[in-house]
Formats: sequence, C-alpha cells, structure tokens
Amino acid sequence: MKSSPQSPVPLKADSIFYGADYNPEQWPEGTVERDIELMKAAGVNLVTVGVFSWALLEPEPGRYEFGWLRDVMDKMYEAGIGVDLATGTASPPPWLGSLYPETLPINVHGEHLSWGSRQQYNPSSQLFRDKVAALVKAMAAAFGDHPGLKMWHVSNEYGCHIDESFDHESVERFRAWLGERYGSLDALNQAWGTAFWSQRMTSWDQVLPPVVTPTIPNQHQQVDWRIFWSENILDLFLIEKEALRTANPDIPITTNFMDLWDSLDYWRWAEHMDVISNDSYPDPANPRAAREYALHCDLMRSFGGGRPFIQMEQTPSAVQWRRRNPVKRPGQYGLWSMQAVARGANGIMNFQWRQSLAGAETFHGAMVPHGGTETRTWREVTQLGEALSAIEPPEEGAAQADVVLLWDWESAWNQQYACGPVDERVPENELRAWHASLFERHQVVDFAHPESDLTSYRVIIVPALFRLTPAAVARLLEAVAGRASVIVTYQTGYVGPDGHAIEGGYLGNLASLLGVRVQGLYPVSVEPTVLGFGEDLDHDVDHISSSIHTPAASNDVVLRAVDGASFSGKGADWGEVLAVDPDAGVEVIAEFAADDLAGLPVVTVRRGSGAGEAWYVATRLDSAGRAAVLDQVLGVAPAVPRGVDITERGQYIFLLNHGDHEAIVEGDHHVAPRSCRVLLAEG
Repeated sequence: MKSSPQSPVPLKADSIFYGADYNPEQWPEGTVERDIELMKAAGVNLVTVGVFSWALLEPEPGRYEFGWLRDVMDKMYEAGIGVDLATGTASPPPWLGSLYPETLPINVHGEHLSWGSRQQYNPSSQLFRDKVAALVKAMAAAFGDHPGLKMWHVSNEYGCHIDESFDHESVERFRAWLGERYGSLDALNQAWGTAFWSQRMTSWDQVLPPVVTPTIPNQHQQVDWRIFWSENILDLFLIEKEALRTANPDIPITTNFMDLWDSLDYWRWAEHMDVISNDSYPDPANPRAAREYALHCDLMRSFGGGRPFIQMEQTPSAVQWRRRNPVKRPGQYGLWSMQAVARGANGIMNFQWRQSLAGAETFHGAMVPHGGTETRTWREVTQLGEALSAIEPPEEGAAQADVVLLWDWESAWNQQYACGPVDERVPENELRAWHASLFERHQVVDFAHPESDLTSYRVIIVPALFRLTPAAVARLLEAVAGRASVIVTYQTGYVGPDGHAIEGGYLGNLASLLGVRVQGLYPVSVEPTVLGFGEDLDHDVDHISSSIHTPAASNDVVLRAVDGASFSGKGADWGEVLAVDPDAGVEVIAEFAADDLAGLPVVTVRRGSGAGEAWYVATRLDSAGRAAVLDQVLGVAPAVPRGVDITERGQYIFLLNHGDHEAIVEGDHHVAPRSCRVLLAEG
C-alpha cells in the first residue's frame, strides 16, 4: 500500500513515562492486583500490554476474546497507570500456520519456518495481512476510546528475525516493485549490470530474488532486495496504522526500532511514526557501552526530527541471549536511564515488568525479578522511579546540536554487498567511531540523511558514504558555502546513485569541494592466504621468502604531521592514494610515513575564502587521530572530570558519572560513582 507521511500525533505527558512490557497472561488470576500495588510503589505510570497475545486475543479464527484485556486496562486506568496497547501481531498463534501454511516464511534454502518461536510470519502473504487487519480493526473498535489508552504499539521489533521470505508471493511483489522502480526490463538489466557474466534477463519471470547461486551473486540485485524488503515490511506496518488511525485519530502510534538495525531503512520508517521508540541493550561488560547507548539515543532523537522519544525496551539487570550475560553494575540501570532522558527520552520502559517463569526469556531480567522485592534490582527500580518523577518532561529532545553525522542505509547496503574491496561493514564502523569521539568530548550530536537540509549545522561528518548521489553533494556544497566545515572519510563516493563504480577517481563530484581525488585503494591488516602448512618462515633457511616485506599484512598505518602541522594518532586497516588538486589551495595535515604509501597525503583540508573547511581522511584514524582532527575543527574539548558526561536538556543539566569514583564537577557538585545528578540550568 502507499501512504504519505502525516503530521505526527504527539504523546501527551505530564511526567516522564516509566514502566515495562506487562504480560498478565503468563500469571495466575489475582496477580494483577498485586502487580498494581508494586507498580505504584515503583512509580510506574505506563505499561505495554499485549505484545505477544494474539493466541489469547483470537484463540481460533475469527473468534475474539478481549474480556481479559479490558479487565486489565480498566484496572490500570483506575490505578492511574496508562496503557501502551500492543496489537499482538508480533507472534501469530499456531493455528494460523497450521491452517494456512502460506502465511509462514520461507528461507533462502526453501525451508518453511514454523511456529514454536516467534515472528513466524511471511510479511508478503496477503492472507496474513488480511488476518492482521481483521484483528487490529477489532481491537481498535474495542479499545480505541478507552480512557486508559495512551498509545498504540504496532507489532514488535519488525525485521528482528524475519526480514525476508523467498515464497511465491514475495517474489511476485518483488517483481512488481522492480517494474515500478525501473519501468522496463531493459532499465533493470542496465541497473543490475547484467551484461557481466551473461546475466541479461529477457522476461520478467527470469527475475529472481538473491537465491542460492554457484558463486558470487549480483550485488545490485541484493541491494534492491534489501530496499524492497524494508518497504514491504513498512507496508505491513501501515496496514495496522491505518486501521488504528481510522478508529481514533487522536491516539499516537509507534513501533519499536532496534538501534542501527541493518535490514530496515529507519529514515523511511520514521516518516510514519507519531512517536519514535527504541529497544537498546548495550553490553555491561564493555566499557564502550555508555557511548553505544548515547549513539542509540542520539539516533532516535534524530529520527524524530528533534522530538522526544521513548526508550521502549531495556533491562534493569541482564539479558539472556548473549553467550554469557553480564549483569548491570550497581547504579548502572539508573545511570543509563537518566542518560537516555538527558539525550531526549520522555519515557523509560523495560522488558519486562515481572520476570517470566517459563519460555525463552525466563532468565531475561525484569523490574520484578525472580528474587522479588528484596533485591538490588528492585531497589534500583524504585530509586529510578522516584528520580524520574522529579523531572518535568521537556518538550524538546535535547540542546541544539551543531554537529551532525550522515548515515544512509542504501549506501551502507551498497558497501555491504559489494564484492570487495573489503568484506567488512565499514560505514557503520566509521559512524560508530566518529560518534564515540564526539561523545568523549561532550558534544551534542545529530544524525541526518545525506540528502536532508544540513545548513543548521556547524560541522558535518561524512563517514564512509560509499554511495554518493548528486543530491547529497549539493547539500554538502550548500552547507560549506554557508561556512560549515565538513569532514569526509575514506570509502566515500566509490559508487554513484545506481551503485555502479565512479570512473575518473573516487569521490566523484565531491572532489571539487575537497580538492582531492582518490586514485587507488590500499587495504591493510590483511590476513595472508595460507598455502600448504602455513609454517613460519625461517630467516636462516628461507632466504628468499623471508626477505619479502608485505606491508598489506601490517595492522598499523604509520602517519606523520607535515610541515609543523598539529596532528597525532595513527591509522589502521585502510589507505588511499590521493591526488591533490594543485590549484585548490589544499593543505596536507598528515601523510603516510612508511611503506608503499610513504609521503602521500592522508589528512587534508581545504580552507575556502568566505566558506567553511573541507577535510578528507584517507585511513581509519584511531581515537587520537580523530581527536586531533576534531580539536582543529571544533576547538579543544572542555575540561571535565574523567568518567563524567555533561548533557543539557531544557531546564536541566545532567551530570552523569560513568566512573567508579566520586567526581566533583565545577567545584562543588559531587556525583557518586555510576550515578546521575540533575541540576536546574541558570535562567
């Protein structure tokens, strides 16, 4: 279906929302009353109900049983607890797949994926879509005007397990989508480069999804398959949204995102969300988890155009799906939750309220753990509820950012499915690296699509934008003309809008802005191909082979500053051969210092008269190298005690101490280890 984005319906909040997924169907009668008492003690004011309840809502085809759900909603309303009502469609009941096997997904090997888990549905199945629409319309009619309804929660984590299906209906939808996208089979052949390897198709029934092939598949076909599936699953969401909106246009609608999920283009999805919501599960065993969580928050706020978002899922303690599942350290649950509020969240929700006694998520943490209320988890749950109740939800998402990172799923897919030059997800890795450096220097950061308006930003970072479009180039030229500075990194502009390689030097039309052009690629950190036994070379007897130097196998890329320029740091993984335009006024800040690229430029800047700066980085800089560039572009980072992040939002200043020792901020503000102190901003 086609649906144009509509003005979002706001989620009205008198306080920060706090709560969890609530699954009363897992518990005996009478538990709800006890749970409500505990919820009130914890400061819970919102629960998500019905996420995985289809089998109970519709126990057999066409027979709906909503009485239990109405009873729960009535009791929550009487207790002053709002409901984020899920549509239940995330996990179809066994009867659906049993009676209608065409609703089950088929994997690339032709195998039906059956019930017994969750998300066992084929998003393309018209029958499945009809069943979804019928259930949602019935729920909308039954609950659309319930006074306790705060928000609709459509399905759950789209694409988490099923982001494609290779059934007949999906193939037919794919062909129809390609026909609309390209207009003719000749145009499709051109776009997919089918002149290579004799792949030219002469009828539409020869057009296939990327099924199993003897060797390397067509990368353009794979990219289109990913774009199609993001749109196809979005259509499924829109079926539910339309039914809910028709029943009550005043209730906001959301579905929960999953950070930088690689199979859905969330820029496209965000256009259709009233409220952006997200599930986030950083690893407590990783010291980088705080900045990963910050990235998730900044991304969600950006999807909403700066509007507040809902942290829809996290855990108060530990998950159950890692090989080993570390528990959040004392204070960390509250600290990370306040970090989300500081970066734009107006809701802190969890999975789940009460820890399950059976099922795949038995050992996933919850607000009420197996150990009950005499536990550290419960104490921290109630402490956070009290802290959140003292904060009035700001209308804006965060302080105005003057730095933006560009991100584009279609570009990332083009790099991911390209056969070479490296089998790594470089765009995502670069994005995370530059965001991490900005987080460490307390910089407010937005994300944006490359073709969006960038003129409000002072600094624009373009991390490995593999696919470059004329519209993106125009946006960057416009921003730099308005005195913004741009930092472009390696693996940018390798292919054009059609995914075909750019001739005449990579970077394409962006080269005129940067004053450099990429003439060649130089991957390093290469694991050599092992032949024979792969034994170590013996200098005393392997006289020829032991004399051969292979810098491509080196892990480090040694750099040096040029002509007194201020620069420190080193590179890794990658190098590029740059040609500098001698008439463009380009300054070489650093050059390669060793091996085959020695003396060639690696970090350059073009400072235009009356315009901003245009930087180019031809390697993966380490954190010191990124800091050196950012210091020159943004100035030296502010002096803040180690472990402390300071974030301002609305009338509040959040002092977040991620370290293990008490911190003293600005003279007299003491912040305990792994805790947050909230101050009122002056004025």
